[in-house]
Amino acid sequence: MSYIRYKNNKLFIENVSVNQLASKLKTPFYLYSEGNIVENYNSFSNSFKKSKPLVCFSVKANSNIQILKILKKLGSGADVVSGGELLKAIKSGIKPNKIVFSGVGKTEEEIRLAIRKNILLINVESENEALLINKISGQLKKKTAIGIRLNPDINAPTHKKISTGKAEDKFGLSKTNLISFCLNISKLKNLKLNAISVHIGSQILSENPFKKTLKVLEEIMIKTKMHFKFVDLGGGFGIAYKKNDRKINLKNYSSLVEKFRKKYNCNIIFEPGRAILGNTAVLVTKIQYLKKGSNKTFAILNAGMNDFMRTALYDAVHNIIPVIKNSKKNKGPLEFVGPICETTCKFIKYNKYQKLRESDYVAIADVGAYGASLSSNYNTKPLIAEVIINKTKARIIRKKQDIKSLLIQ
Repeated sequence: MSYIRYKNNKLFIENVSVNQLASKLKTPFYLYSEGNIVENYNSFSNSFKKSKPLVCFSVKANSNIQILKILKKLGSGADVVSGGELLKAIKSGIKPNKIVFSGVGKTEEEIRLAIRKNILLINVESENEALLINKISGQLKKKTAIGIRLNPDINAPTHKKISTGKAEDKFGLSKTNLISFCLNISKLKNLKLNAISVHIGSQILSENPFKKTLKVLEEIMIKTKMHFKFVDLGGGFGIAYKKNDRKINLKNYSSLVEKFRKKYNCNIIFEPGRAILGNTAVLVTKIQYLKKGSNKTFAILNAGMNDFMRTALYDAVHNIIPVIKNSKKNKGPLEFVGPICETTCKFIKYNKYQKLRESDYVAIADVGAYGASLSSNYNTKPLIAEVIINKTKARIIRKKQDIKSLLIQ
C-alpha cells in the first residue's frame, strides 16, 4: 500500500491532507505514516521468518520515543550507540534483554549503565574496551555478556562516509585480532563471549557484500572452533531514494542466513534502521522566497541543513515534491536551498519543475531515518516538530522547541 500519495493532485499521508495540516501547524515539521512504519517492520521480519531473528531497531536512525513505542509493540528490540539511546529505548518499553549496545567509544559511565540494566549484549569493538568492561564488571560483581565486532575488510558499494567494514575504518577487530581475542577470552573472568557481530555500512543496495560477510564469519567459526549463542549481522539495508536505485533482494539473502543459522546453531540478530523508517516520512516546508539567479531560480525554503543534514553531510539525494500539483512549468532550472548561512545548505536542483509561488508548501521525501535524529540548533534555530499520522488522525510526537530554551545559557 502507498501511504504517501496524491489524491486529486493534493499530497496525502494516509488519509490526511498535508496542505490542510500545514495550514494549521507551523512549518517546517516532520510528518510520519504509522501504517507505513508497521508495514515496513512486518515486511522485514517476514523476509527472515524462517530464521526467527531478533530485530533490534537501530535507534540512531530515529530516537523518537513515540516511534520506539510503536516498534516495541511490534516486537522490536533496540540497537543503541549511547547511554542516552539506551535510556530512551528502556523508557519506550523495550526490554533490556532485547537491547544491544554498539559503538567504538563507550565511556565508563555508559558501560556501567549497560551492565546495571542487564542488557542482552555489549558489542565490544577493541581489546582495550573488553579490558575496561571486564574491570567494571568485577567491581560490580557481575558477569557481563558481550559480543565481539568483526571488521571483515569488505568494501560495500556505498558512500565513503557511511562505510564501516573496510580495514581502514575505525570499527571492529581485524580477523587476525578477533581470532586471537576469542582464543584468549578465558583470561577475562568477568565476561561471557556470547556473540560475534558485524556491520559493514549503510544504504547497501546489493546482497553481495552481505554474502561475502557470511563467508568471512564462517572462517572465524572454523578457526576459533567457538560456538556463539548469537550472530549479530548488523543492518545497512538500503532503500530506493532515486528512481534508478536497485532494491535489495532480501529473499536471496534470507536463504543464506537460514543455512548459516542451522549450520552453526545460533540465534540471528539484525539491526535495521533505514529499512524500517526511511520512506515513512516527509519534511513539510514552505517556500520563503523565490530568487532569480544568473542561470537558475532559487527556491529558498524555511527548512535548512540544521533540520535535515543528510544532503549536506552525505551528498544524499532526496526528492522534493509539491504539496499541491499543477500543470504549469517553471521557466528554467530550479534549485531548492535552505536559510542556513552555509553554501552547503542546499537540497536538490531540477532542470524542470512545476511553477511555484512564495508561501507554497513542498515536502522533502524519504526523511524518516537520519532526519530528525541528525538535526541540530545550528544558527540558534529551534528543533522542529514531529507529527505522526494514523489513518485520519494526526498527533504531535515532538513539539517544536521553544526558542527561549536556547537563550538560557
